[in-house]
Amino acid sequence: MLAARDRRRALLRAAALGAAVTLPVVVLAVVVRGESGTLVRLDEAAVVGATDVTRRSPTLRTVLLVWQEVFAARWLNLVLVPAVGVWAWRRHRLHDRVVWAATTVAAGWVLQLAAKGLVQRTRPVIDDAVAHVPGSSFPSGHATNTTVVAVALTVLVWPVLGRTARVVVPTTAGVLVLATAADRVLLGVHHPTDVVAGIVLGTAIAAASFVGFRHRAAAPAGGRAPAATPTAADSP
Repeated sequence: MLAARDRRRALLRAAALGAAVTLPVVVLAVVVRGESGTLVRLDEAAVVGATDVTRRSPTLRTVLLVWQEVFAARWLNLVLVPAVGVWAWRRHRLHDRVVWAATTVAAGWVLQLAAKGLVQRTRPVIDDAVAHVPGSSFPSGHATNTTVVAVALTVLVWPVLGRTARVVVPTTAGVLVLATAADRVLLGVHHPTDVVAGIVLGTAIAAASFVGFRHRAAAPAGGRAPAATPTAADSP
């Protein structure tokens, strides 16, 4: 009875956190969906300026296109996440965390696709475009997915990281997320608000999922303490 009540409370906390963090994304979606106003004009001006920079440097354009491919979901979700998961599962026995990370990444991909379908924002329209990508613009799939993967993998490996690595890993993850967001705007395939919304949405998905995961990992089963309860040092 108490366990069921605790589970409900944990789910409510996770849902409340996710809703609170996602609220800015909803506000942005409403604003940009109207396709008018100061924010939309700033978006368009930023994309024009960013693509002008890219167009002047063939080397930069090549790097951005390579980055776009490397950080596509098919490589992150289907290669990187499973590879790290297998390593964490076999080498460190982080079974629950591996399952959580894989589930979170899959859920994040589905939710960002659903968000794109709801908002249906057109991609930037630019004369002499730097790159062409199909589909809707808001939120950025690359930004959302990279954020979810970055947070999920950081949480996954956290218990086995040393003191230095606990600074290096999240810092590197954050830099990769920001670089991916910049890549989308510099290629002219997303507006700045698209990538901001993607980062916020990805953070909300991963954070809400982790709240539920922590409760599940710490909850006693059959009145006994679990074999491996996360400690303050184990959880970021």
